[in-house]
Amino acid sequence: MTSTTQGPKARRREEREERDREERAARGPESGSRLFWRYWTAGTISSTGSAVTLVALPLTAVAALRASSVQVGVLTAAGDVAWILIGLPAGVLVQRLPLRGTQVVMDLLRAAALFSIPLAAAFGLLALPQLIAVALLVGLADVVFDIGNSTFLPSIVGPAELTARNSVNSAGSAATSLGGPALGGVLVQLIGSVATLLVDAVSYLVSAALLRSLPRPAPAQRPAQGVSMAALIRDGWRFVVHHPLIRPCVAAAGVTNFVCGALAALTPLFLVRSVGAPAGLVGVLVATEGVGGLIGAALTPRLAGRLGSARAVLLAPAGGALALVLLPLAGSGWRLLLFGLGNVGFAMGVVVLSTLTRTHRQTVTPAELLPRVMATVRFITWGMLPVGALAAGFAATAFGAREALWLVCLVALAIPLPLWLSPLRGGAGAGVRGRPARARSALRDPGPGPVSAP
Repeated sequence: MTSTTQGPKARRREEREERDREERAARGPESGSRLFWRYWTAGTISSTGSAVTLVALPLTAVAALRASSVQVGVLTAAGDVAWILIGLPAGVLVQRLPLRGTQVVMDLLRAAALFSIPLAAAFGLLALPQLIAVALLVGLADVVFDIGNSTFLPSIVGPAELTARNSVNSAGSAATSLGGPALGGVLVQLIGSVATLLVDAVSYLVSAALLRSLPRPAPAQRPAQGVSMAALIRDGWRFVVHHPLIRPCVAAAGVTNFVCGALAALTPLFLVRSVGAPAGLVGVLVATEGVGGLIGAALTPRLAGRLGSARAVLLAPAGGALALVLLPLAGSGWRLLLFGLGNVGFAMGVVVLSTLTRTHRQTVTPAELLPRVMATVRFITWGMLPVGALAAGFAATAFGAREALWLVCLVALAIPLPLWLSPLRGGAGAGVRGRPARARSALRDPGPGPVSAP
């Protein structure tokens, strides 16, 4: 009975996979290059729109709805809590769903959610609960899209091109982090925060159209039948928490993202209400994070080569935490430069930590575990973003935005502690049992890797 039911489905799947293999085999180098640039354009357009929303959504709450500090913290947290809600199962789900179709649907969901904000505003119905719901829905789609996107690139370029293409992706991400918030601040000042959200909605539609034009990727290696999702999740979780080097790196990344979530909630409050900066300048100051990201990405190979990867991982987050002290010292006039310099320095430390630790994870993790390990790491680390945002909102309400920034600086000093208390301090894991030279050398001499959040 079972074989009769599943036979036609299996045959249709095999026929579809055979057509896809023939289509991929027929693509020459030039065609593959065109496909990559279409893929890259889709991602860059979408990322630019998201960077615009990073500025426009909290400014909509602050300017249009007069949101309090706690409400801005809740809004910021809603965009990141999705990693706590579905971060772990998302890695398994992506393996079981059609990849291209899933990516397109996630783009369309995000576009529809953002279109609802100017629509509600046009009828005088815009309220904070809707902004929170939109942030949550966009965040849920982001989780699925992000994990799926990490497996899309190998389906359209050959193995020999992956390093170069990943470098282009990293440069594009840093560029959108640099230009997107500044563009968002300028657009908010010119057309208002609500209308600016249309830019992001349109960007998702363009991204969906470009992704839809790409060929279907080859099906990912699926888990064995009969293995439950809970068991698959546990495998990834155990690998992360029992690994002597990945575990402290993830702990440091978790504290880092707590600080990043807090900064996302506090920055518009501090710059608009405490300092009195105009919206356009707020965008420029937020964009200095992208400057730090570009500098950090350029310096990472040199630091790893000169200091060794383990020592670079130990020192970079400490330097970034010290640079963060400049943020609460900022004020009007020339003192706004302090905010920009602190933001640059902190971002540099984050990128060095992120790049080297991610390279290490990619080196020591078995291929069949990598999607689940990445989902586990992001569940833990990105799940700290909403916690930091909520804590910052309450702290700003109780003590004020500037005082809350000082508290964030204290927390940031804890970022390097898990690393300094780990085998890294003894030379990238020297003497660690059960994970010999392969794990140790990965943090000493990394190859080039994509720049991303931990």
